[in-house]
Amino acid sequence: MLFELVCFGLREKGVAREDAYRLVQRNAMPVWRGEGDFLALLKSDQDVSAHLSEAELADMFDLKHHFKHVDTIFERVFGTA
Repeated sequence: MLFELVCFGLREKGVAREDAYRLVQRNAMPVWRGEGDFLALLKSDQDVSAHLSEAELADMFDLKHHFKHVDTIFERVFGTA
């Protein structure tokens, strides 16, 4: 999900879809091999940071962003208590 979110963020900044995917993938590969932290790698990548600020990246990784609709989902699934 983070992979797609960062790709989407880059796309919103005018980066071509293929380029956005390539930028994110080259930072994700070391993480998949257990060689780094995804957010730290993205922040230190000059090509990524040319389009997304550290604050924008940190916001994408903030759990509040990912859980903002949890209450609504639980209400729809389980109804009122």
